[in-house]
Amino acid sequence: MEEKQTVGKIILSVVIGIISILWIYPVFMILINALKVERAISTTSIFKLPTKETFNGIQNFVTALTSQGFAQAFGYSLIITLSSLVLILLCCSMCAWYITRVNSILSKVVYYLFVFSMVVPFQMLMFTLSSTADRLDLDNPYKICIIYLGFGAGLAVFMFTGFMKTIPVELEEAAMIDGCNPIRTFFNIDLPVLKPTLISVAILEAMWLWNDYLLPYLVLDRKKYTTIPILIQYFKGSYGSVQMGPMMACILMTILPVIILYLAAQKYIIEGVVAGAVKG
Repeated sequence: MEEKQTVGKIILSVVIGIISILWIYPVFMILINALKVERAISTTSIFKLPTKETFNGIQNFVTALTSQGFAQAFGYSLIITLSSLVLILLCCSMCAWYITRVNSILSKVVYYLFVFSMVVPFQMLMFTLSSTADRLDLDNPYKICIIYLGFGAGLAVFMFTGFMKTIPVELEEAAMIDGCNPIRTFFNIDLPVLKPTLISVAILEAMWLWNDYLLPYLVLDRKKYTTIPILIQYFKGSYGSVQMGPMMACILMTILPVIILYLAAQKYIIEGVVAGAVKG
């Protein structure tokens, strides 16, 4: 029996190792090609490590930072990500509190509507969304967070509701006896307890917000505002030519913050997902 378990663990480790390599390999390819000259990326040398002849140092990174307005696009992406994240976390956690504490038909209907929204494809809404955003003047980085709230609320409410059910009602009752109104009770009692789920939802939503290409491309006025994912395509030149080196450097600089953030908070993601999906 023990031998079978050992063999099973070895097989599982090998499978996980292979899957990990498959996931890491694209990032590794981006890294090595961001350090090469253009001609080495355009040929079969794309799969080879940089050599003395093909090594380009940090020149591709310098070009990526200076040629297409990287700093401005980075700033707009940061504004969109942070504003949308704050709005999603605040509104969805309060909505989850209402759903779990107000036991009514309305609260149940609202919850299932949020759950249903997670399975609605974005492609079904994108054409009407673009025209609606223009009419409501949401075509800028400072207001697009309202649209992101709608699309990100499904997952957030689902996870917050699952965890909120595990918080004893007696904690809130004790706070109300001490003179707290419902709003103070939520922010002083419930919100601190929600920390694992808050962090996990924040990381998951931040990765989506930072890397999203389609929604900003459809909604934003691209003559004025450009996000990082949109900026990457600007390295395409005329007649189908592509600045592969600077593009690889830009992609690498774009994914590094997300990777660092995920690695730093991965344990909270696991805790929050388990708490929100299993305990609830």
